[in-house]
Amino acid sequence: MKNLNLSLVALAVMGLSACSDGDDGSNGNDGSNGSNGLVSLVKQTPLAIGDANCPNSGVQIDSGIDTDSDGVLQSTEVTATEYVCAPGNSTVSSSELLTSVNNDWFVAGQQEITAARQNWLAATTPSMAATSSAKTSVQSVAATNASALNELRGSAKNVILFVGDGMGISTVTAARILEGQMQGKNGEEHNLSFDTFPFAGLAKTYNVDAQTPDSAGTMTAMMSGVKSDAGVLGVDEHVERGDCSTVAGTELITALELAEIAGKSTGVISTARITHATPAATYAKSADRNWEDISDMPEDAVSGGCKDIADQLVNFEANLEARISGIDVDGIDVVMGGGRRHFLPKDAAYNSADAVSSVEGDRTDGRDLTAEWQATYADGVYVMDQAGFDAIDAASTTRVMGLFNESHMQYEADRTNDVAGEPSVAEMTAKAIDILDNNDEGFFLTVESGRIDHGHHAGSAYNALTDTIAFSDAIAKAVEMTDMSDTLIIVTADHGHVFTIAGYPKRGNPILGKVVGIGSEEPSTAADGMPYTTLGYTNGRGYKNLGTETDADAGYGEDITAGRFDLTDIDTASTGFHQESLVPTNSETHAGEDVGVYAYGPGAMLVNGTNEQSVIYHIMDFAADLTNKANAAIAN
Repeated sequence: MKNLNLSLVALAVMGLSACSDGDDGSNGNDGSNGSNGLVSLVKQTPLAIGDANCPNSGVQIDSGIDTDSDGVLQSTEVTATEYVCAPGNSTVSSSELLTSVNNDWFVAGQQEITAARQNWLAATTPSMAATSSAKTSVQSVAATNASALNELRGSAKNVILFVGDGMGISTVTAARILEGQMQGKNGEEHNLSFDTFPFAGLAKTYNVDAQTPDSAGTMTAMMSGVKSDAGVLGVDEHVERGDCSTVAGTELITALELAEIAGKSTGVISTARITHATPAATYAKSADRNWEDISDMPEDAVSGGCKDIADQLVNFEANLEARISGIDVDGIDVVMGGGRRHFLPKDAAYNSADAVSSVEGDRTDGRDLTAEWQATYADGVYVMDQAGFDAIDAASTTRVMGLFNESHMQYEADRTNDVAGEPSVAEMTAKAIDILDNNDEGFFLTVESGRIDHGHHAGSAYNALTDTIAFSDAIAKAVEMTDMSDTLIIVTADHGHVFTIAGYPKRGNPILGKVVGIGSEEPSTAADGMPYTTLGYTNGRGYKNLGTETDADAGYGEDITAGRFDLTDIDTASTGFHQESLVPTNSETHAGEDVGVYAYGPGAMLVNGTNEQSVIYHIMDFAADLTNKANAAIAN
């Protein structure tokens, strides 16, 4: 089992006391080392079939403080015990909820959470001399802290997961600087809204079968606690991509589904198509992320009984109730994003008022899923433009489906050019919270900024960074509208990009500009005698100078031009400038490095160190106690 690194800011933020005979130098001393403190221990015991706590076998996980410093966890030192039990059935009865506890990734995630909790206890337990009276005091404080930590389980009434698609570490840094410079600062000292969250860590993004991941497998990990393959949604690694017949038996339970069963309101927001990989992983089970509508599916998948992703969204309630007997859910309450074409028939008669294609819809089965959704939910409000969005009364509206574009929603920089108008990601987030918080049981909301990823794929740092700033605004709005005492907010990314911040520019140098060195007023030159930009890409379509263009995708209409160009007279900070790339590819690619995880609210202190991406699910599950509450709802 891996012990996670503890975020030291935890002590100050949570206001927990700790005694120490060390010296931090704050009184003018030299900050010399103090005496060693006590350590935490975790003990795992395999359980045989027939055990009272795990009838079908499992693992007992004991944790506590090593108060006698003998390196062995004694029974008197145990402060918490948890069980990871193997399920006895492959189906769900009315008295139990099938999870993925027999999956190695799921078990490892639960163990990481246990270790993170124990590290927290160790850090908040006083370090004292090993006298008998001191040991008693330490044990008392340890027990008190353990009790307080256990009480945190389920204390998050609401959970909001923000996913910046493609928002790697370099993207966060560059967006931070850009926003600061837009406000007249040097930029480096600025903070995005989530930079100030009290807890942070890293997530490993690889898929089970891929070193550099895709969004389907990564979001599946975050939503289910199980890492899976690239290109598949809501299913484990035993599925074969593109093979409908392999889906049965691999379906995973997601945090959104657990929240539904537990009686919470739920919502999914994306600036990409709502059937795209990241949002779809919250509700769909698919052997291929590209099966967004029936026209995208091979005939054997259709005849084999697999459903397209748009169909699964509209019929989410019926599908979930069919999979798990004894439940009564009311379906996803708020759905907002793009992708309208996957819900409409391939017939011009069904075109929306703002259609830009001669035939907007893609569906070849003749079904209008927007009409089907409205027929299913008489209380639902369907909107497709800014005017319709603005007219929604959050106080009286209980259900919304907003599909604001045929395909993806506009880049933030290009949003004012939309035919019918689109709400910003911050506006959608605020409206969703206003609707979802009417439920006394709380809510679960996922918000994706999908076009950060697309800006990078197109090689446009400007579009990727301005969408990141808009995403930060949405997070700030969520913080403003919720209470940190009952709302867990996690901000992360599914993966990064091959996007770099390079050279030796001086402090305050325009982040979108050419490198200008310390003490200089002229751009630095490379060995080829030409200037170069601070931001660049390892691969992609390469340099473009599209002037005032605000749609990064316009670059796909230009030739691939990787390599070096003379930028001496080029305004690299213009909205239409695309950075140089080294390796020519049809679009810039994802990267395989870790991404940041930022947290605020109940259970946020479990976000620390470097974790498997699937641990994010387990943190949300702990904070809101989703599994236990879902099981309780089924039992009742």
